[in-house]
Formats: sequence, C-alpha cells, structure tokens
Amino acid sequence: MYPNSIQEEVKELENNVFDQLPLLLAVPRAAAILGISRAAAYRLAASGQLPVRRLGGRVYVVTAELRELVAS
Repeated sequence: MYPNSIQEEVKELENNVFDQLPLLLAVPRAAAILGISRAAAYRLAASGQLPVRRLGGRVYVVTAELRELVAS
C-alpha cells in the first residue's frame, strides 16, 4: 500500500482532472477520459453502467457521478 501522502496526491490529481470539466459530458469525450472506445461507452450507457442523462435526444454522462465511479 502507498503511504498516505502518495494516496492523497493521486486523489488530488484525479479531482483536478474532473474539476475542469462541465457538469455533463458528451459520451465520446467521457470515453476518451476513461480510455475506452466510443462504442464501448455507448454500450455501458445503454446497460446503465455509465451514469447518463438524456437531453434533447442526446446522451450525456454526468461528470460528478463519473468521478465517483472512477474513485470506487
């Protein structure tokens, strides 16, 4: 296990990445952040494994919920 200071630094870096993002992300952008393909991100969204909201016929990933998903 890493010392607390390293764990805290990693957590801070993760937060910095998400702090600069809008509240909702287009699925392709969320896929790029997660390092997965666009198709895989849409499959995860359709299966409910990726936190999404639909607005005006478009699918968006909720940034706050994505942060929690990545942290877990």
